[in-house]
Amino acid sequence: MSDDAGEGFAMGGEWPYDAARITVFEGLEAVRRRPGMYTGSTGVRGLHRMVLGVVEHAVNETVARRSRTVEVTFLAGGGVRIADDGPGVPLDAPADDGGPSLEQRLCHLYAGKRVVGRSRLWAWSGGTELAVVNALSTRTTAEVCREGVRRVREFARGTVLGPPVVAGPADRTGTALTFHPDPGIFETVDASAAALGEQLRELAFLYPGLGLTLTDERPADGPGVQRYRHPGGVRDHVTALCAARSGTPPEHLLAFSLEDPRMAGVLDVALAWRQEDRGQVIGYANGRATPHGGTHLEGFLDGLAGAVTSYTRACGLLSGEAPAIGPEAMGSEAAGYAVTAVVSVRLDEPEFTGSTLTTLGGARVRACVEEAVREHVRGWLEADPERAARVVGPWTG
Repeated sequence: MSDDAGEGFAMGGEWPYDAARITVFEGLEAVRRRPGMYTGSTGVRGLHRMVLGVVEHAVNETVARRSRTVEVTFLAGGGVRIADDGPGVPLDAPADDGGPSLEQRLCHLYAGKRVVGRSRLWAWSGGTELAVVNALSTRTTAEVCREGVRRVREFARGTVLGPPVVAGPADRTGTALTFHPDPGIFETVDASAAALGEQLRELAFLYPGLGLTLTDERPADGPGVQRYRHPGGVRDHVTALCAARSGTPPEHLLAFSLEDPRMAGVLDVALAWRQEDRGQVIGYANGRATPHGGTHLEGFLDGLAGAVTSYTRACGLLSGEAPAIGPEAMGSEAAGYAVTAVVSVRLDEPEFTGSTLTTLGGARVRACVEEAVREHVRGWLEADPERAARVVGPWTG
């Protein structure tokens, strides 16, 4: 802003810009001019967001299949290849679910225009779109195996280079994208296999049965391969969290899953009580972490506190005059006992507060989660009084 413009605005005059001063970017030019607006960063964080955006798209394409696999490969010559075993997104025709073709997804922004649904990752309305990845890559190759034919199409910096090419027969189905992040835009194009491996491991916990493979072909001593599949879902996640902290699995663990039409979604919960100095409660909504919390975590803590309070009073461990145990105690520690938990909701229409989509909203979600947790925890405590006494004792004084 010029000094004259700032002075005019400060003095109450009209803003000195008009339509003649507005620049309109065509196609994906806006993405290349302001990449940080679409990836959050032009550093390694933005680079990883690009990779995860394509992974999320691949997971969504496989989610309805019983055998679900996604393979991520860091190529020795640079670039990233991500392939799935889904039905294959048509290059230049509508997808099987009526969604846009693969070319449209690679060349047009669709954020906020697609209902994701509970079984899908919150990718198209909250993650990095394929068009962003394509625009910020020097070259992108799309491969589709479908109806016995393998078709390929090339792109460069968001622009189509030519028509689809039939590359031969195919004995499987699926979609693969190979892209080379633009070194003229990103501070580094060298993604971290360790950091992305942790993200893939987390996805495998949240989607039981999903198989994820990360292959790094860049090391001079040969490729490294990491594989992730966790049939136990959030139960496995809590077990891993406890083991990482103390080296041993949890002694007291409760896990359950249920569908509740009132919140139009599915709830997965796992929690463990352990003798340690601090607790850990992690939340997810449609496969995306919610580090700033939200109604699903509020409902979890309220329900857990309500279950412990009602059980201890019914057993005479907590007098009727004593105040109810607050939810803040459930998420931290009490007398050396702490709760480690994972709370995951998959909703047809998730509501997020704020532009970063890291806090879940929705009053119905809170009420449904609270009720489910209260009933399941209370039943779990009543099923084994000796175990319950060890677990709830620290909160009764």
